[in-house]
Parts: sequence; structure tokens; C-alpha cells
Amino acid sequence: MSLYIFSKKEAALKGLFKKASPVFSGLKDLSKHKAQEGDISYLDLSGLTAADAKKTATQLKKRCKDTPWGIIDPRGSSKDPALWFFAGASDYLGPGALAGVDPKRLSAAALWRQGPQEDSAREKRPGAGIGLPKTGIKLPGGRIPGWKEIPTGKLMPFYLLYCSLQGKNNLTTRFGEEAYSQLHKRFLAHLSQSFQKAEGLVWMDSGKDCLMLIPPKTKNAEEAVVACIRLLLSVPIITIETLNLNVPVNFIFALHYGAVKYKPPGKTGTVVSDAVNFIFHLGTKQAESGRLTISGEIPDNTIPKALEDWFVSAGEYEGRQIWQTKKIGYLRPWM
Repeated sequence: MSLYIFSKKEAALKGLFKKASPVFSGLKDLSKHKAQEGDISYLDLSGLTAADAKKTATQLKKRCKDTPWGIIDPRGSSKDPALWFFAGASDYLGPGALAGVDPKRLSAAALWRQGPQEDSAREKRPGAGIGLPKTGIKLPGGRIPGWKEIPTGKLMPFYLLYCSLQGKNNLTTRFGEEAYSQLHKRFLAHLSQSFQKAEGLVWMDSGKDCLMLIPPKTKNAEEAVVACIRLLLSVPIITIETLNLNVPVNFIFALHYGAVKYKPPGKTGTVVSDAVNFIFHLGTKQAESGRLTISGEIPDNTIPKALEDWFVSAGEYEGRQIWQTKKIGYLRPWM
């Protein structure tokens, strides 16, 4: 793997990447960059305004084509790091992450390039199709406070559910930004209604995707899984009646469990954790449309027993086992 870093202040970074042997370049060299398979490229935000950072990151993404890229933010200047993942980044190295950058971390960030495999290939993998594993992870006991009662900054475990429409970029191109914005609002409203029994909270919203928090209780987790499958089964009718679309789309769902420092919706700009990073990687780069993908690090009893047979092994992603619902097909095209 070759590591490329584009920076205005490379001297401040050189001591942090000794084990990775990066190639440093100035921002003026970005126009000549041609990333190859196996490479990973980063943009250092040091010395850039928010507008310049967005513009330069767009240029980096274009030069990287289908190879992974990421953001280095030594001062934590990004108001909402999660938006970089929504924009297509594979990694975000903020002040905390920069303390431990090594080849293993970089390889993990690049793993999404392996992409999903076909079902037939998955079935040949060891352990595929023998049922969901037992993780031994237990949910917290006692009373779980309501959303308005959780202190800002409190570290707590949650289920994190990534939600997206398939082909959102194509839909934006086809209908325009304003029309897609209205579509996204209808999508969020339907999600909020669908996950009421799970007490789901739309926590982060990029305008094109969203991340929901589900309270760490068995009942809530089971309701969330049921809601996901119900939505996947109802895609045709929802697309027409609720989203007001005359083209077929599908949903993408990914579920993970981990600890985050809670902040209310709209004030999540400084929330960075391994759990948040992973769910964005899983949802944006690995999860397939028309399926619910789950990480292998969720508590036991998360999936209702009646639905366990719906899940098949999808191998590993970033060092974690992942599982997903079977593909839902229709006997003939519905539109």
C-alpha cells in the first residue's frame, strides 16, 4: 500500500507517520495525482478554510477515483466529521486518532475497496449459513434514560443504525438538489414513524443519509430489526405512495453497537468514536441495497429468534464479522 498525504504544513505531520512511509506533496501537486489500486490518499486540513477544505477534498476524491481517501484534521477544525464519510471518505484522522497512526489503521481504512461478494461466493465461506454467532456482549441493566434526560457528553452504549436510499447521487443528478432535499425530508419522516416502537432517534443527518440511535434494550433492538425488514419488504409501495417517486429505489440499512459520547441532534459536530467511524464505513461502503447488514459485535438476543434464519454470513469487514438479510426478490419487475 502506498500512502499519499497532501498538505500545506507537512513538517508538522512527518513525525506521526514514521511506520507508514508516506509520500508528502503540496496542494498544488494534487492536480497531477493518479492513485492506483492499493493506494490511500489523505488531505491535511491544516491552514485551510472550510470552503477551501471542501473544494480541495472534492478534487482529491476525483483524483482518487475508485481508491480510498481520507481527511487529516490535527486541530479538529471540522464542525461535523461525520459529513466527510457521507462525502465518500474512508477515514478521518482527528487529534485523537493521529496519536496512533500505523499501517494496521491505514489498512483497515482501505478495506472497503474489497467490495461485496456475490451470494454464491459467500455461501462457500467457512461458517456461512450456520446461524448467528453468540457474542457474549450483554446490554446494560437498569433504567435507560429518555433522550431529553441524557447529559450532553455522557459516554453510553447505543445501537447505531445507518439509513440511506440506494443511488442517492443519481437521484440528485436526475431530479436536482431541491427536489432531492424534499425527497430526503419525506424519507426521514417515514423513518421516524417506522421506528417509533424502537424509540429511534434521527441523530446525524447529512441531507442525503442519516444515522439513528436506538436505546440499548432488547425490545428496542428487536423492534428496529423488524422495522428494517418491514421497510425492505414494502419498498415498492413506499416508493410510490410515500416518497412520490416514479423510479424504483431501495433502502440500505446497517446496524452496529458501540459507545459514543451523546450530544443532541444538530450538535454532534465533535462526536468522534470508533463506533461512529465503523458504522459509516459499513453503511456507505459495504452494506448492500435491499438488505439489513449487521456487525458481528452486537449483543446477544438483538435479532428476534423468528428472524434469525433471514440472516446469512457476509464474511469480514474491517476485522469484524458481518451478517446480512437474504436478498429479497420480486417474481417480476414491479415498475
